[in-house]
Amino acid sequence: MPTLRTDDGVNLHYEETGSGTPIVFVHEFAGDHRSWEPQMRHFSRMHRCIAYNARGYPPSDVPEGADRYVQARQRDDVVAVLDGLGIDQAHVVGCSMGAFATLHFGMQHATRAASARALSLTLVGVGSGAHPAIHRPWQRECVERAATIRRDGMAQLVASYGHGAARLQYLNKDPRGFAEFAQQLAAHSAVGSAFTMEGYQARRPSLYELTDQMAAIDVPSLVVSGDEDELCLESSLLIKRTVPKAGLAIVPRTGHAVNLEEPLQFNRLLEDFLHQVSQGRWQARDPRTKPDSIWGPAGRPSWS
Repeated sequence: MPTLRTDDGVNLHYEETGSGTPIVFVHEFAGDHRSWEPQMRHFSRMHRCIAYNARGYPPSDVPEGADRYVQARQRDDVVAVLDGLGIDQAHVVGCSMGAFATLHFGMQHATRAASARALSLTLVGVGSGAHPAIHRPWQRECVERAATIRRDGMAQLVASYGHGAARLQYLNKDPRGFAEFAQQLAAHSAVGSAFTMEGYQARRPSLYELTDQMAAIDVPSLVVSGDEDELCLESSLLIKRTVPKAGLAIVPRTGHAVNLEEPLQFNRLLEDFLHQVSQGRWQARDPRTKPDSIWGPAGRPSWS
């Protein structure tokens, strides 16, 4: 079982297949490396594809303490994967929690295209809890959810979080696929999931406080959201308006994990994006088309 070691001594399990320009896939809170199987199978025909389990997700290590799971640590684990596999640059694709890690990786390591560790960034279902109107209640909810995981275990998490408003689209479209998703989530480590929820989800900063850092990202970026993923739509639009080389794709009648719920549409979007990047065709937005404000016509939102 292949593993690599992070700079703080945590072993991360990974799988890889294919050869060519690397793509690193970073999973969501309710998933693991298996969440990217539809993409691993498709893109490995032309690329070296790597999917890894985040810390707290066996067979990766489950270190003790919420401080071992914070946003900066998750960002640095992307670097650890690249370094551990001898990769200088890669396309980095993240979903939800993994999209936050991917975005923060870009803010740290992709501000100059010529020397960036990322060839491109793809952010799927990014922004839950980020809007100022709900950021603080979201943080409190995550702390409470971590306590619930410790008290009631993963089965309760599957029944509640796993059947949330942006998950039911997947259940309705593909009951068999959703059953596999739920089964895998139920088997996750309760200890690792609680630490991740408390240390990462509950403590990550709002994207609305990071617009200057996002504006410095200098590599092609693709933001993908389902049109029924209500917690991510506003943040996805903010990223589109802020990151100079960002494009935004909205998938109709779709919830949170677009890569699982609509794998064919997602693979086409990502494939076209990567092709344009490889040909140097994905450039910064024409400044003549920029909006007056990244906040939209209502102005900057206030904090609750």
